Amino acid sequence: MINDSHKKLAQRTLELALKNGCQAVSLSLYSNSNTSFEIRNMKIDSLQQASENGLSIQLYVDGRYGSISTNRLDIKELDRFIKNGIESTRYLAEDQARTLPDATLYYKGGLPDLQLYDPKFASVQPDDKVALAMAACSEIMDKDERVVSAASSYYDGDSFSYRITSNGFEGETSGSYFTLSAEASIKGEGDARPSSYWYESSLYFDELVKEGIGAKALKRALDKLGQAKTGSAKMPMVVDYLNSSRLLSPVINAINGSAIQQKNSFLLDKKGQKVFGDKVTVIDEPHIVKASGARYFDNEGVATKQMNIFDAGTLNTYYIDTYYGNKLKEPQTVSSPSILTIPLGTLDAVGLAATVDRGILVTGFNGGNCNQTTGDFSYGIEGFLIEKGKITKPVNEMNITGNMTTLWSNLAGIGNDPRLSSNWRIPSLLFDNVDFSGT
Repeated sequence: MINDSHKKLAQRTLELALKNGCQAVSLSLYSNSNTSFEIRNMKIDSLQQASENGLSIQLYVDGRYGSISTNRLDIKELDRFIKNGIESTRYLAEDQARTLPDATLYYKGGLPDLQLYDPKFASVQPDDKVALAMAACSEIMDKDERVVSAASSYYDGDSFSYRITSNGFEGETSGSYFTLSAEASIKGEGDARPSSYWYESSLYFDELVKEGIGAKALKRALDKLGQAKTGSAKMPMVVDYLNSSRLLSPVINAINGSAIQQKNSFLLDKKGQKVFGDKVTVIDEPHIVKASGARYFDNEGVATKQMNIFDAGTLNTYYIDTYYGNKLKEPQTVSSPSILTIPLGTLDAVGLAATVDRGILVTGFNGGNCNQTTGDFSYGIEGFLIEKGKITKPVNEMNITGNMTTLWSNLAGIGNDPRLSSNWRIPSLLFDNVDFSGT
């Protein structure tokens, strides 16, 4: 927790920086803690507890920019630390693009609490945390003779930050998280050892799903028994909600200011143009209460707002922070996504599969990459064959190849099943005419 004395220390540090030669300063004071318990075969495999307090300072000195940080929060030591940082910054090359944001873009306060921190966080006892992880592991152990190993883990953490700038921004954030996961490995045919996982997470302990995690992990592993390649073909592809974000990630990376400025984007110079199919609408909704990723301002203090990133296939905006806005001579937006959503359909992954005569339901990616400059991709996948709308035999050791522009232009169906605990609330998706290579 950051109290008033910590804030006064931050304010005095900012004043010290200005007094000793900075033309502008941005300062972030932070406090974080986390714990983890990992269980393997019903024995504690590891435990960890950590906490961190520190101060991160961005110095703007004579057209130069330096970033320094310390966890020694004593005003006398900070005086010397600041002076040394300023002198070191003066050795750097000038970079006129390094400035603080326009003060008119800052979040001014006054909106309701986003409720991202569980006030009961400190009251959750270590014994309860271990018990939850043990219970998840017990849902796998000895439940099937083919189980080779069972693992589970419990993680939690909280974070607080206080940010101020010399041109008028002041803001605070706080948050907490709780995660419970399990992984099952089973004996398959020959040397095969199919494995799978499941996890649940929440900002609030009382809202964390605490049962069924191990059982789901085991079922997902058992469903992989008999995995094999199937024939190469161009087919529809359903990607379940656990993996759909993997295909959106290269698209979001391609509209980041750094990619645009470095001309390392297949969406370069595409703002305002229709680049994907009509079904592609992606919205950034940063102000959802009690939602992971919610925020009123980005890491520079710039106010967030709802934005239609893609609207019926048209690219409306890039993610541009102050630095790349100056470089590109374009208005800045915000530095990164908050909560990404897609208008939902009416079917889940199974329902989308039921509309497919022959295709593949993808339930995992196994390596691969996307060329951000061209949009060409190749990914290893595993999942299940779809035959006449039915999910049938498991498949693996197959690849999908193509181009992101073509893939998203062939988006044919959108599910109703996003994972609401994720920052990216992307449901299961159906794509037409995807190139699969197998046997």
